[in-house]
Amino acid sequence: MRLSTPLLLAAAALPSVLAVGAAAQTSVQIGTSGKTYASTAVSCTAHPTTGLRTPAVEAGLFNPKRGATASVSLDGAPVGTVTTESPSATVWLSDGSHLVVVAPSRKTADSYRFTVPAGFCATPDTSGNWFSADGTLEYAASGKSYATVTPGCALNGATGLAQPYVHLFDNGGFLLNVSVNGTPLTQLSASRPHTPVFLRAGLNVISAANGSLSVDYYVRDGGSGTCTLP
Repeated sequence: MRLSTPLLLAAAALPSVLAVGAAAQTSVQIGTSGKTYASTAVSCTAHPTTGLRTPAVEAGLFNPKRGATASVSLDGAPVGTVTTESPSATVWLSDGSHLVVVAPSRKTADSYRFTVPAGFCATPDTSGNWFSADGTLEYAASGKSYATVTPGCALNGATGLAQPYVHLFDNGGFLLNVSVNGTPLTQLSASRPHTPVFLRAGLNVISAANGSLSVDYYVRDGGSGTCTLP
């Protein structure tokens, strides 16, 4: 079995991958065989059994031809099979280092390594946050940022899907590094004081870090991860 080192590609350049289940990812990585892909980063997704935010990645077939199939394993244990008709599989992870392998054949297998820090998907404490009088805005305890409470619906240019979103605002020209579910999104400052944040299915954790001085957190429910445009 030949294990390969994946190459990083932007998801925006891979519409065919987005269509097979990687739409929630900002980017995916393609195996050296050119036949498989996996998420570039671990995400936190509501587990279908427990409902809890659980570390997960997607893996599967890239641009599969008719009749294509591949086995998916986690740390040597099989977790499922992907096919042309169902080319994507969710792989649930625990804390620690993991090896996900997608094998289109006995001779070819692409490997993807992931590390999940302890408590990666724990919901942060937002009890210090406060809300505007009308309840439409949530302000961080630090006072450096605020976000809309009720998600809207808009077309996400990165995925081509209509997705729920909230707006995050810089509350004073601070330099804030914004991430969603642990994946970097953008940077806010006086020159870019706000940004839309699209939500995946289930709970989403939005963070806005002002260097090592403070980190603001917001928790939003993305529902099914899709919505209907008005």
